[in-house]
Amino acid sequence: MSSTQTILPRWKGFNLLEMFTLRNGGAFHENDFRWISDWGFDFVRLPMSYRWWTIPDTVTAFKEEALEQIDTAIEYGKKYGIHVSINFHRAPGYSVNPDMQEPFDLWKDAQALDAFCTHWTMFAKRYRGIASERLSFDLVNEPPAPSATGMTRADHERVVRAAVAAIHHVDAERRIIADGLSWGNDPIPEVADLPLAQSCRAYMPMGISHYKASWVGGENWPLPTWPLQEHDSLCDRGTLEAHYQQWAELARKGVGVHCGEGGAFRYTPHEVVLSWFADVLDILKAHNIGFSLWNFRGTFGILDSEREDVAYEEWHGHKLDRALLELLRKS
Repeated sequence: MSSTQTILPRWKGFNLLEMFTLRNGGAFHENDFRWISDWGFDFVRLPMSYRWWTIPDTVTAFKEEALEQIDTAIEYGKKYGIHVSINFHRAPGYSVNPDMQEPFDLWKDAQALDAFCTHWTMFAKRYRGIASERLSFDLVNEPPAPSATGMTRADHERVVRAAVAAIHHVDAERRIIADGLSWGNDPIPEVADLPLAQSCRAYMPMGISHYKASWVGGENWPLPTWPLQEHDSLCDRGTLEAHYQQWAELARKGVGVHCGEGGAFRYTPHEVVLSWFADVLDILKAHNIGFSLWNFRGTFGILDSEREDVAYEEWHGHKLDRALLELLRKS
């Protein structure tokens, strides 16, 4: 069998962060969808905190007005021909983002798993009848690396199987995606039997993608180049090809693969970003794997990235990184 991914469309697009944390705005912007479509892209991922649509001090009481904002985003997707993938960046019991403490552990506590399935069941009922060509469910953002003292592979598999069963009990046709383990970097072969696609990342090496990123301790990392020499090892295109080969092997088993996040933080030299990301996107394209830049507007994005070494183009009150946009469009 070919290692080229054939199950999913080769979606290309962006993450939109309006519900990423409670500090974000909440309301999605129609212009984002219009411009994304006009530039030839067909995908948005909505990484969201479940606290947005949950009544404070509860975990399963929902706020209709917040859910209507998600409805609006899905309608914008329909209007502009863009697939919408809704994702729990903060799920009941887990988030890679340490901005707040969860009352329980998704990977260990039955109450958390019940809440997780309750939320996804609600969305399955709410959006039943919307075709999977238009809408997918991305279960939970970036599960951690399995360990003997934390989440094990068995813990993760139990959560994924329960959520898929809960969703498909309501809507058997809904497209579901699971982020890879180790923060999206490692495939999950133990659930390859499920009707479930998987999502990888485009952040390798972190010395490029997260240079000066405080949330990963990157403030004092050396100025990146491409290829990148880190201590005694060299990361180059061959390193990237070897990394994505594991995802190609998953595709060979008939599993859909998409790259749900990727890109580089604003402090990485722009010429390094373009050179490195061109290799990443070329490798993904060779495997027919689509991608979604983190983010559209913001410090990884093509609009208002705050990079100091870019000749920006004025775009309806925003600053457009035309060079990065054109790289994405041709990839």
